[in-house]
Amino acid sequence: MDSGPVPPRIHDWAVDDLPALDFDPFLTHLLHHEPIARIRLPYGEGHAWLVTRYEDVKLVTSDARFSRRALLGRSVTRLSPHTVPQDEAVGFADPPRHAQLRKAVARAFSAQALERLRPQVRRTADELLDAMEEKGSPADLVAHLHGPLPLAVISDIMGVPVADRPRMAHWTSMLLTAAHTREESEAAKSAVRAYFAALLESRRTAPREDLAGDLAQAVSRGELTEAEAVALGVLIQISAAHAVRNNSANMVYALLLQPHLMARLRDDPALMPQALEELLRWIPHRRGVGIARIATEDVAVGGVVIAKGEAVYASYLTANRDPGVFERPHELDVDRPRVPHLSFGHGPHFCLASMLARLESGIILTSLLSRFPGLRLAVPPGDITWQPAALIRGPETLPVAW
Repeated sequence: MDSGPVPPRIHDWAVDDLPALDFDPFLTHLLHHEPIARIRLPYGEGHAWLVTRYEDVKLVTSDARFSRRALLGRSVTRLSPHTVPQDEAVGFADPPRHAQLRKAVARAFSAQALERLRPQVRRTADELLDAMEEKGSPADLVAHLHGPLPLAVISDIMGVPVADRPRMAHWTSMLLTAAHTREESEAAKSAVRAYFAALLESRRTAPREDLAGDLAQAVSRGELTEAEAVALGVLIQISAAHAVRNNSANMVYALLLQPHLMARLRDDPALMPQALEELLRWIPHRRGVGIARIATEDVAVGGVVIAKGEAVYASYLTANRDPGVFERPHELDVDRPRVPHLSFGHGPHFCLASMLARLESGIILTSLLSRFPGLRLAVPPGDITWQPAALIRGPETLPVAW
């Protein structure tokens, strides 16, 4: 007697730390052999679908039938013991509310605002490199540049005082890793939430021209609830600092392993924007996957029906390595024909601060290449320590000499 189709197997995915910038072999296997698969992650309950191909990822991340809001109240299988965004955060919002939340902070990340910011970012980078050069070779780029620059930039935008930035760095490291207990992570989340609630309250009594001020005004106008404004402030502050810190360090590490490419970029600065996009595509910045979505009805994706109520993850990492879209996808090739990568996401949840990340990373790369023509790793690549269980991968230190 025919018992019907056999359901797909469920893959237990431990999401182990990988050496340096090695691409996850499990993801490579799924992309080539089971592009829509069922997975079980270390925390949460049940299992979820994982889509890996470029076009399938674009569908799942842009189709309104896949909801982030529907995640609330559910313990979906997940990577970390805690959820990073608060329930009121933009990451859990669906259109049209999602667009309303983003509108409250969009002015700070507009092209015009970022161009006005560019000279300040360059000055900050120069000051940090002055201090590093004064200290002398060798030096740790993470401590001198990749860590402090993005923290300073987003803190200036937000309005976080210099004296409070060490606390921001601590809370960020607690929240954007799976290495801590749920209790430790929740304590950090409560502390940073209380900080931003107080910061927004201070802007209501003493308005200032910064992003915290914009959020406070949006609450006063009834466009955001206080909880939504706090959640937005927390997410922007910690995500912007953590992502650029690690991704820019990853970029420099990748270039240090290819001196011929560094020399080419130094000799031809006009190539930098194209190289930056290829680095963004190639670097496996995320550890595992991000936030799931819930199907609100049966949806066919790549020949597989994801049933109503099922959770689904989309892998931007594998989408960027899809051989059907990118020829020789595992090679870092700055001459690659232009195809939009998905490193900043896709659809309504496309990263709001993508242009800021490009600006900061571009300034970091051009400043290092022009100022230190002899830049090189100060230790063998295998001696570099990488952050354990970080949600966005990156080196703990990056020792260089010049």
